Amino acid sequence: MPSPRSMLRWFAGVSLLLLVSLSPAGAEESLRDRLKDEHAFGSDWWIYNDMAEALAAAREQNKPLFVTFRCVPCEDCKAFDAEVASGSDVIAKLASEKFIPIRQVEMKGVDLSQFQFDYDLNWAAMFINADGTVYARYGTQSAEGADAYNSIAGLKTTMERVLELHANYPGNADQLKDKRGADKPYRTALEMPGLRNKDRYRQLTSRANCVHCHNIHDAENFELQKSDDFSHAMLWRYPLPDNIGLKIDAKNGRQISEVVAGSPAAAAGLEPGEEVLLMNGQAITSIADMQWVLHNLPHEETEVRVTGSRSGEKVLALKTGWKKSDISWRGSLWSLSPLLRVWTPAIEEEKRAELGLEDGAGAFEARWINNGQPGGKAALKGGLRKGDIIVAIDGKPLPETTPHFQLHIKMNYKVGDQLPLTVIRNGKRRELRIPLVE
Repeated sequence: MPSPRSMLRWFAGVSLLLLVSLSPAGAEESLRDRLKDEHAFGSDWWIYNDMAEALAAAREQNKPLFVTFRCVPCEDCKAFDAEVASGSDVIAKLASEKFIPIRQVEMKGVDLSQFQFDYDLNWAAMFINADGTVYARYGTQSAEGADAYNSIAGLKTTMERVLELHANYPGNADQLKDKRGADKPYRTALEMPGLRNKDRYRQLTSRANCVHCHNIHDAENFELQKSDDFSHAMLWRYPLPDNIGLKIDAKNGRQISEVVAGSPAAAAGLEPGEEVLLMNGQAITSIADMQWVLHNLPHEETEVRVTGSRSGEKVLALKTGWKKSDISWRGSLWSLSPLLRVWTPAIEEEKRAELGLEDGAGAFEARWINNGQPGGKAALKGGLRKGDIIVAIDGKPLPETTPHFQLHIKMNYKVGDQLPLTVIRNGKRRELRIPLVE
């Protein structure tokens, strides 16, 4: 007779099977064609967008699932995705022999309680047991670039660590139990209260109506901003270990390359060269695993336990505001209110010199104003015109890049405020006040 633990795992696996995304039978090839998913052609060892099939294979073969999430139309991570999907013989051999690999390319039906990761990524991976236990996450992005932390060597190292966790499961269940987040109040993206354009997304998936990963954070942001409890601290998602003073070797994924002087990690006594084995008791295989632990801690004063391979367990004391970092790269911030609805690329150096602008300060052209949306109409009403060069906010110099300029507005102003802009038009400076209406 099966043991109670075996029965529990079987029922959990059945429940997971019922919750994950399902693709219509026989639709895999047509979906691949509709998305023009060029990296998926000729890589038949991947299960394509069919979690039910992958789960059945994982249970039958007792292998961990290797689930990649790829936003096919997005340019970021395109080269890395090509390597993982069809370019690297190393990954192909390891994934096809030791894992059940599945390429997930649409988020419409994905179980958001099971698959919790940083949805602002354009490529991400999760490794799970067929019973729903999460072994690991891989995929990290920051203001340094889409692939600053991702590499074939780093992914291979994480996969090898996952195989070790799988071989020791369920004896190591205590180190894995918190790697799956608490259940969401909704199951899929289409059930999220904050997801807009649901009728369009319910149609047959194509490039024009694909639910991108960042749309999940978009929907979360819309709901957060409707809440009386909203604060910008809620936007500091998935902080890097750098925020606690640990610089991690990207290819190793958990080896400390530097402990930042004066940081919580330095004060606790962690050492360069050692590996981070556990964080708050969770097994660590990658930087993304560290981010998961840090993401689930409060923005306010708190502690995190870090177990080093040489120094043992250390308790790091974190001060209020410790999560804050450069989040200008996050795609989900573009939908966050207030919306200026103006395309503002940075002007070229030749134009800067012509206008006599100082080095180190931003200057942006109002290249296009969306007069079909309330924000664009309000910008026009406030006096902004196509071709204006924006050189200051409230009399102060601007951030250097367009994403930082847009982020500055979102983090310092709210709907109902007047945005004080200084612009240059026909060689003369003008002071404008733009109503922020959406």
